[in-house]
Amino acid sequence: MVAGRKSGLRMAFVAAAMAAMGLGCATTGRPTLVRTPSSEAITLYVDAMMLSDLNERDKALEKLDAAIAANPKFAPAFSMKGDLYMQAEQYDKSAESFERATQLDPWSVKDFFNLGKVRQILKQFIEAAKAYSRACELEPKHFSAHLGAAQCYYQLEDMDKAYEYGQKAKEIDPEQAEPELLLGNILEAREDHPEAIASYRRALELEGNQPRIMVPLAVAYLRTQEYAASKELLEAAVEIEPKNGMAQQYLGFAYLKLKDTDKAIASYRRAIEADGNDWMAYKGLGVTLLLKSAHDNNAGLKQEGLAAWNRSLQIKPDQPKLRELLDKYSK
Repeated sequence: MVAGRKSGLRMAFVAAAMAAMGLGCATTGRPTLVRTPSSEAITLYVDAMMLSDLNERDKALEKLDAAIAANPKFAPAFSMKGDLYMQAEQYDKSAESFERATQLDPWSVKDFFNLGKVRQILKQFIEAAKAYSRACELEPKHFSAHLGAAQCYYQLEDMDKAYEYGQKAKEIDPEQAEPELLLGNILEAREDHPEAIASYRRALELEGNQPRIMVPLAVAYLRTQEYAASKELLEAAVEIEPKNGMAQQYLGFAYLKLKDTDKAIASYRRAIEADGNDWMAYKGLGVTLLLKSAHDNNAGLKQEGLAAWNRSLQIKPDQPKLRELLDKYSK
């Protein structure tokens, strides 16, 4: 009985697939399994679908390769290969498969969107942006495609297109925090700090206290010299994520601007504990230690500060102003 049900299910899949491809059926209603390249490809494709449902990915891929051999222009087989390779995190193969699927079926929103997704994972942002943009053309209300396009154009530093797609994503779904966060980043890149703050605040209202939003908002406050507001946000962020090195680093800077050197030193040290290659934290720590050493007349703190600067330069040598300071204060 089980075998009969499986056979019936398979035949139903075949019938549906053949109908979708415009192939005829006999008067009995059963599919006419004429041995043509198209019907053979459909049969193998359906086998692959069933194997995929059973988590037999490798066997499913073998069936899809056979389907493509039977009909090299059978777009659904390439599309499904893209899905399977994406699930297996074999993104190069996935991108290749989706690329071929979109060539064969230039109206497939799904394939263009997935092509954009895997290209974005591979950091191939030009190709990803093109694929996402095509998905947006085909489906103008596709939220994720617009957001993906905006993210890729942001990575490409094309802030005009990034803003255009980000704003459209926001219009499609104004209840999502992600477009507001991205728009905040874009506005920060444009040095429009007040508008960036407004976007970050809306993202925070939509998603609640999340360090991934709190930290960039706090940084925008730092850039507008609102140090107390920045400190308050960063203190809340590190309470949620004590090992958030970026938050600790910027908190150190906020404390420094508020002339609380002891807390600044402690925050910079925690940032370095979180990331031993944080050259900005070493730089800030050096500044703070040298200030404290001058105030306390403590030569030991001065040497510790110079060592922090030296470590910052080891990590990031291209800091000419810091190198000048190190030479000056080392004498």
